[in-house]
Amino acid sequence: MSDVNDTKFSFAVFLLTGIPGQEDVHLWISIPFFLMYVISVLGNSVILFIIKTDPSLHEPMYIFLSMLAVTDLGLSISTMPTTLGIFLFNAREISLDACFAQLFFIHSLSYIESSVLLLMALDRFIAISNPLRYTSILTLLRIAKMGLACVLRGVAVVFPLPFLLKRSQYCQANVLSRSYCLNQEVMKMACSDIRVSSIYGFFVTVSTAMLDSLLILLSYIMILKTVLRIASHAECVRALSTCVSHLCAVLLFYTPGIGLSIVQRFGNSSSPLLQSLMGYVYLLVPPMMNPIVYSLKSKHLRARIIRAFKK
Repeated sequence: MSDVNDTKFSFAVFLLTGIPGQEDVHLWISIPFFLMYVISVLGNSVILFIIKTDPSLHEPMYIFLSMLAVTDLGLSISTMPTTLGIFLFNAREISLDACFAQLFFIHSLSYIESSVLLLMALDRFIAISNPLRYTSILTLLRIAKMGLACVLRGVAVVFPLPFLLKRSQYCQANVLSRSYCLNQEVMKMACSDIRVSSIYGFFVTVSTAMLDSLLILLSYIMILKTVLRIASHAECVRALSTCVSHLCAVLLFYTPGIGLSIVQRFGNSSSPLLQSLMGYVYLLVPPMMNPIVYSLKSKHLRARIIRAFKK
């Protein structure tokens, strides 16, 4: 056996990739990416600060929104450093341990965000179907338990992935197609049997994001049935308007993810540039857009933000 095949993973590195074919303008591309990062961090931090300091916003809907802001902050912080490192300094090398750590945080935070979006759908269903008992059903203790369950599920299902990948040997090409590490990408680099990792990765996707998306769809079917029973057209419109922000967040999260899956599935017929751009949209756009959408659509939150900046 050659020396290459005997190489231990602890001495190997992966090479990250920015935007294929655009290496000459990476410095210019870093400007919009840096702006997206700043908007994501500042926007979600402002949301958290306003909700924390204003007692009138200590309601279930805004508590769930603060959970969403925390996960978005985590996704931005987990993804952007390596991305900006490539665009600004051409820092492409990343050790396997650092890569495993990054993919753990990216995947676990993504699944936690999926769970939070499901909780927000449940929140909207309870608020519309049983408004008189809304606060008595969603108590602070119950919300805390639901939030903890989301975190534990996201961490628990992703926790085995780095260890499964660590057991593999990486003796083939070590150039990843993105500026951050994802489970599917790293698996392709292994030259040993990855059937267990592949099967477990599929199980994780089905039991988290796919299940959550189906339950969110079911929640909105039940919301629609409840709203259609309302006699007053104005009340019907008012009830549905409270779901607009959450629907936007769901579309921002799941649409790029579905698009990325389709692009990867038919990767041979799609350009590397398209795959790269879809990957960036999937991880970078929702954390930037969610605070903007909620600030524009929520009158109470928008008023508190304006008041805080005036002060």
